[in-house]
Amino acid sequence: MRGTGSGGGNGAVTRSTLRQQIADALRDEVLAGRLQPGKEFTVKEIAEQYGVSATPVREALVDLSAQGLLDADQHRGFRVHEYSLSDYRGMIEARSLVTESIFHGLLDSTAATTRGARAALATRADDPRTSAALAGVRRRGEEAQRAAAAGDLNILIGYDLRFWRELSGLFGNPYLADFLHRLRVQSWVCAVQHLRRLDDLRGRLWAEHTDLVDALTRRDAPAAHEIVAAYNTHSLALIELLAQG
Repeated sequence: MRGTGSGGGNGAVTRSTLRQQIADALRDEVLAGRLQPGKEFTVKEIAEQYGVSATPVREALVDLSAQGLLDADQHRGFRVHEYSLSDYRGMIEARSLVTESIFHGLLDSTAATTRGARAALATRADDPRTSAALAGVRRRGEEAQRAAAAGDLNILIGYDLRFWRELSGLFGNPYLADFLHRLRVQSWVCAVQHLRRLDDLRGRLWAEHTDLVDALTRRDAPAAHEIVAAYNTHSLALIELLAQG
């Protein structure tokens, strides 16, 4: 398969792994703007592009449809979903609600009594494992900030998604983490169609990742909430401005 690498020591790739590789590759194509909203294609076209059989391609496309990135048409194949500005506003609102819950779990010590041992770990700022995990998240944030400062959207998206995925993982609820990840992928897909209209993105992209980690490390809930609220306001204002022009 071209462009996605191989799995296993002998080069053999299981169908499930191939399915995921294809889904990841196509998601990256959408995020990179190479597959534009409204673009139509068939299973056969994608299978030929990657040099694989139709079965894992069909499964990957169904997965991406379930994630809201593609629309399936029984007779015409698949189409890249077209998100509206109203969709983006809804994503921002949903993201805000989820992160509020995440920060509650990270910062509220009473949450440990109802969310089990793993969540209890997340609420203990002095636990070495928590400190190590936050340090790892901070490194992702530093990379994201550098990419934002340079206006490198592709690099930023990759590190930003990893940053939020690892941060939400500290909460101890994999379902909530998966939901936030899906929301963030969708919001990036919606945003990139507007952001790529700008020739120079330096100084235009949110880059407060490490400030957020520092606030969470201090267990400073008001500061963390303020940073995320400012992030959402900035993102929405930027996309609304670009959508108008």
